[in-house]
Amino acid sequence: MLGKAQETMDTYIDSPEKLKNLYKRVLIVVSLSQIFGGAGLAAGITVGALLAQQMLGTDAYAGVPSALFTLGSAGAALIIGKLSQRYGRRTGLSTGFFVGGLGAIGVVIAALMNSVILLFASLLIYGAGTATNLQARYAGTDLANEKQRATAISTTMLMTTFGAVLGPNLVESMGRFALLMGVPPLAGPFILSSIAFILAGLVLFILLRPDPLEIATMIEAHKQELELRNKAESFHKTINKRGLAVGATVMVLTQIVMVAIMTMTPVHMKHHGHGLSEVGIVIGFHVGSMYLPSLVTGVLVDKIGRTTMSIASGVTLLCAGLLAAFARSDSMVLLIVALSLLGLGWNFGLISGTAQIVDSTEPSTRAKTQGKIDVLVALAGASGGALSGMVVANASYATLSLTGGLLSLILIPVVIWSRKT
Repeated sequence: MLGKAQETMDTYIDSPEKLKNLYKRVLIVVSLSQIFGGAGLAAGITVGALLAQQMLGTDAYAGVPSALFTLGSAGAALIIGKLSQRYGRRTGLSTGFFVGGLGAIGVVIAALMNSVILLFASLLIYGAGTATNLQARYAGTDLANEKQRATAISTTMLMTTFGAVLGPNLVESMGRFALLMGVPPLAGPFILSSIAFILAGLVLFILLRPDPLEIATMIEAHKQELELRNKAESFHKTINKRGLAVGATVMVLTQIVMVAIMTMTPVHMKHHGHGLSEVGIVIGFHVGSMYLPSLVTGVLVDKIGRTTMSIASGVTLLCAGLLAAFARSDSMVLLIVALSLLGLGWNFGLISGTAQIVDSTEPSTRAKTQGKIDVLVALAGASGGALSGMVVANASYATLSLTGGLLSLILIPVVIWSRKT
């Protein structure tokens, strides 16, 4: 077994061309899984709050589903990170998608039984799919050099667009399909989620060989060994704690603002006479803006820097919050623009923050560290989702949007601090 691992490592060390081809292959496989994963996560975004509102009969807890599947994604992110570090990306990511698929099946059963307890438990498990879909972006960076990392992240995220935009626009179709099966219409999109997550897991489990993190770790160890043999200073890199802190803060703040406003938008729209198809259109534009600009964003992050794009994230989220707060509630156009800006600001923050995290770690500890940071991001999203319903119930959607927009401005002093020596 060790001989085979050594032979594999030698193959990629001795042939940069083969390593380059493996890097491209990994991007293709991860991108394919992201198409299915994007479709899987769209259900919770689009109808999770509406399903809870229907089953609970109140708006006050409409943010609970978002909080629960985001909280579930926090625990899953930690486990997936540890699994990936120990057994490779293939095992960690495929396991996460399979578990997320089981959670989606549980939501459908809960709707059939009208069981709120089972719904909440299933949403926690469903969160594993959300966590995995986000953590898959790291797999594309394992074999990338420093100038390719943000572009690699954005390439895999771009592919999420196809599934994530399609999902919300299938809400009505999946609702009708659910009715034919005797399932409540709002649970229909979770049928799609279960199939999509399981397919994403199968793609990674079957095709992600050899494992990119294992190859990256072996190559890094070989470089260190060469340095020591030459009696040079150890190649070992220390963790850049400031870089980790800034990258994590950027992702945490953008996640709070995005999840809070996004969660309550379907409920806000329903209260002002918009139907499910209109909700699907707005959320479709939002999710598209979260992922579709990724390829351009990745190039910008690599070319003009992590700091500039982090500041751009804060400014874009502020504009989104202001527009959502002051837009006429019956205006589909303004809601689409506001939610599109919300998705774009999140995109800027996630890619620039993720690139900082990758820059600040080394392969031997990277997956575990990334998992821990994604826990913080998921907990931030859970907090935003849980509080959003309470803010809207006790104040208004405008208050929630305005608060979120102003909160995003914290990003600016954080990234300025990061530039100080």
